[in-house]
Amino acid sequence: MLQKTFLLTLLVFLASASLIVRAQESVKPSVVLGEVSSVTASEIVLQTKDGAVSAILSDKTEYKRVSPENPSLKTAVAATFADIGAGDKVVVSGIMAADKKTVPARTVYLMTKADIAGRQAKDQERWKTRGISGQVAAVNAQTKEITVSSRGMMGETKTILTPKDDAKFRRYAQDSVKYDEAKTSSLDEIKVGDSVRAVGDKSADGASFKAEEIISGSFQTVGGTITAIDAAKNEIVITNIQTKKPVTVVVGQNSVLKQFPAEMAQRLAAFQTGGGKAMQPPSGMRPPQANQPGGQGAPNGMRPGGGGMRGAGGIDEMLERFPTITISDLKVGEMIAFSSTKSANAERVTAIKLLSGVEPFLKAPQQAAGNNSGRRGADAGFSIPGLEGGGGF
Repeated sequence: MLQKTFLLTLLVFLASASLIVRAQESVKPSVVLGEVSSVTASEIVLQTKDGAVSAILSDKTEYKRVSPENPSLKTAVAATFADIGAGDKVVVSGIMAADKKTVPARTVYLMTKADIAGRQAKDQERWKTRGISGQVAAVNAQTKEITVSSRGMMGETKTILTPKDDAKFRRYAQDSVKYDEAKTSSLDEIKVGDSVRAVGDKSADGASFKAEEIISGSFQTVGGTITAIDAAKNEIVITNIQTKKPVTVVVGQNSVLKQFPAEMAQRLAAFQTGGGKAMQPPSGMRPPQANQPGGQGAPNGMRPGGGGMRGAGGIDEMLERFPTITISDLKVGEMIAFSSTKSANAERVTAIKLLSGVEPFLKAPQQAAGNNSGRRGADAGFSIPGLEGGGGF
């Protein structure tokens, strides 16, 4: 979850340590960060951002184990070569060879895959049981209060969110819902309409929330009919169902493409528009109560690090199990919807999450308007579970 953040933290304190070494040596030491792809008695092969690097081991190589809970030199403990395995995150210090492909390892600092997984599980549980998510309905800079509107299948609730004195603010980067790509932020950056998630303490009545950490972003959900597909470029052109204008949708490396099951889409769309007042949400879709795990306050899919912090229960967890598709599975004339960050260029966007099989949701507002002119119809737009708030944000 926080793998990249941990490694960057390690880099900072190792860089500080290297300053001390440089004062004693004329050759500048290197610090190499990466994930272990293979291990032999003589070397560790790392996958770094610049490609593969071999850390050459010797009997003088020292091994240190760093905990993801508190990554620092002060907390590093002695380790052995036997502790290192494929998938571990390591930082190697040494003098890089001229070819930039090998480094005689002076010290190897490692975070094991098991330790990182344990930290991820704890973080997920923290956001699951002590989290809140929704859309910003109002911001009061004077009182430092944020009104968060959370829409569930059973209605809307509003909560007054107040940051604690030492609260941390983060904001998602463009075209990303990855926690480890988020930037340090502040209350001033949070605007009405933003998606926001926070972890902290909720009042007994659920009306207020004291936040320890707040992460926000500006997202949009767009739907329309496919008019062209360029699989070679990973691009799709649609006609926006609301603006009637063409939009080029870029499917990036981190874009998630899923197929919404037809029967579930039909039933949920009918439920949204009141197609049957006695109708219950589809089996497996009934949300838990607000005071139960996974109810109002459980994050909808935020997974710091590897792709946001995974929420508990509800539609977002089910979306993870929906069939994964590729751009080649899509067809001209098909209706799709996607989430993206808002940008100045509305004609070309990168999809964060893209769903096919969403025609019932896109047509539901128009059908509701036609059936009952007194209802809010097409002007109210559409709502697709799992895409609101960035879809996995």
